[in-house]
Amino acid sequence: MHATTPIARSKSAALTRILDVIPRGYHSYTYGIVIASKALSLAKKFHHLYGIGLTPAQRITRKQKGRANALLVMYWPEDTEEVGWMLLTTSGAGMEKETLRRFDEKPRLCFLGYELVRHATNNKTSWTWRRPKQEIAELHTLIASQANTHTYAALTATLERIARQPGFHGVFSQSRELFLAARRLGYAKEMPKLFYLRKISHGEALQLTP
Repeated sequence: MHATTPIARSKSAALTRILDVIPRGYHSYTYGIVIASKALSLAKKFHHLYGIGLTPAQRITRKQKGRANALLVMYWPEDTEEVGWMLLTTSGAGMEKETLRRFDEKPRLCFLGYELVRHATNNKTSWTWRRPKQEIAELHTLIASQANTHTYAALTATLERIARQPGFHGVFSQSRELFLAARRLGYAKEMPKLFYLRKISHGEALQLTP
């Protein structure tokens, strides 16, 4: 059986995988960018060192021996020159060569243009992604400028672009606030539809072993 790791062709898939594995004990991380021609070699290196392509049963055995488990998130769009990656790990031995940070440390993680934050829902706390504060401030300024100058075609395009961004809880809430701001400033046209992100695949399998 070949060892594999998923590669995400969209930001939504990459960011979703991170949210999905944090509750499973993957609390520490390191990340970076690699040129596309070296991305496969990097993934194979991480598998050799940390077993990022291990099966669930192999991960249980590794945990029982007191060793950390690790997995790799790769944002690898088609025809790109650079690949964004993140190595996530559990508690345990074997990761001493890596400089790791925890997800609950500050400053907050910002990956692929989105900030990781906690939010409360159904009497429990979970993780979500949102736009960084500076980006939100710039969008509010842009919407106000376009509304005040009555450049409604440009404002419509701005709102449509906002609606196309991944519908994680944090992003969705920010988008709704931006839409309400546009409405208060006199935008009377129908708003684009906002959608929460549905469960999606983490990506297609990248083979790590012969």
